[in-house]
Amino acid sequence: MNLTKMTIEEMCIMTERQLFDRKSARVSATALATSMIAFANADGGLLAVGIEDDGRITGIDAYTNNVNEIYRVPFDFCKPSIMIETEIVECIDWEGKDNHILLICIPQSNELHVNHRDEAFLRVGDKSKKLTFDERLQLMYAKGERYYENEPVYGSTIDDIDMKVVAEYCNKIGYRKSPEEYIQQNKKYIIDVSGRKEMSGAAILLFGKSPQLFFERARVRFIRYEGTEARVGAAMNVVKDKIFEGRILDLVEKTIEFVRSQVKEHTYLGADARFVTEPEYPEFVWKEMIINAIAHRDYSIKGTDIQIKMFDDHITVESPGTLPGIVRLNNMREMHFSRNPKIAGLLHEYEYVREFGEGVDRMYFEMKQAGLPEPEYQTEGFMVYATIKNKKFLERVSAVYEKDTPQDTPQDTPQDTPQDRILVYCSEPRSKNEIMAFLEYKDIKNFTKRYLKPLIQTGRLKMTIPDKPHSPNQKYVAK
Repeated sequence: MNLTKMTIEEMCIMTERQLFDRKSARVSATALATSMIAFANADGGLLAVGIEDDGRITGIDAYTNNVNEIYRVPFDFCKPSIMIETEIVECIDWEGKDNHILLICIPQSNELHVNHRDEAFLRVGDKSKKLTFDERLQLMYAKGERYYENEPVYGSTIDDIDMKVVAEYCNKIGYRKSPEEYIQQNKKYIIDVSGRKEMSGAAILLFGKSPQLFFERARVRFIRYEGTEARVGAAMNVVKDKIFEGRILDLVEKTIEFVRSQVKEHTYLGADARFVTEPEYPEFVWKEMIINAIAHRDYSIKGTDIQIKMFDDHITVESPGTLPGIVRLNNMREMHFSRNPKIAGLLHEYEYVREFGEGVDRMYFEMKQAGLPEPEYQTEGFMVYATIKNKKFLERVSAVYEKDTPQDTPQDTPQDTPQDRILVYCSEPRSKNEIMAFLEYKDIKNFTKRYLKPLIQTGRLKMTIPDKPHSPNQKYVAK
């Protein structure tokens, strides 16, 4: 079973990172449990046992007893147990002798794992971070072991529920008892807290008379800018700023109705001599971005709201919260996980969430059918950013390249390398995704390694936010 494509030499010289760590075969069971738990609670990872921190190969052959203990770690020192995969690989150790190293593949888990002392860890970069109580709770929400929408809302009572709204929902789903009975008998909307009857977060957000009384930032803010980027101060270019509040269904309906009024349409004469009208973005795509943000945002984050930022050439939806469960940027087209299943369930009943799990993949299909770049997703801190671009973006990119490319220079001349094109295109600040779209390059990892990093390292390209290299607002400009 081949658990990794890395060579042993690469494991020795590679810097320890988010998905990789090396350990001596002398490592204690408790120390190894910390690393396994941290990997499982994060994105998974690979442990190479038998390689020292400095990269020397000491192997496992001389440490049979300790290696046997290592095999027991995921079962005896991790709660719940972690289902690892192992592989023993032949090697030559630092003394020139035949030896072996042990590779341990730890999968990403949808459960929260702790050690025998009930301590939880999370892999952050090359470290195993011990979680505080609040951080541990946040991770449990993210993994779906607990749902924040099920937590009691302090100070709330059944009087804070709008029974007319509940009655409408009961009629929608064919529930024949009274709305009061629905709230009292279903989905744990009422929670007993030390003798007090408090409403759950889902009950307030879905049926509350005034949800923002308890969740002040559970709202959507729409900002429209003139131009292609946000400016501040005297150059501020905000032309529309509107806030939507209310229950979850209100947020969805009001926001979609307003954004529809802001999306422009283009009319042209088609091939069959008939006029064709097209919106600048496929409606399914921008609606799905809004619905996903409202349905899956982390409502335990109370310091910010969902923001929809519309520019001349793109729309970005910013949603509080990390990607939930085991959903990651590289699997979000196939993987589905609902952070707020009760909220998603209600939106499904109202046909805003049509088929669980199909939305993101269909967004890519709709954008491709419209001849537009793929949706772009980024994560930073506790925010998820979703961006779509329209044809103005493509026209702007094409115009810049045509303007800066001499007409008598063949496009396949040796001087017209990808690096040259990047430098010409980056005569003004550009994001990584803009540069990739310009070059029609799909592999972000290879693009960064082959083109972007060398240009930065040689000083020909610089970052606009050098102290935050992974910022979603990062752009690159030619020196």
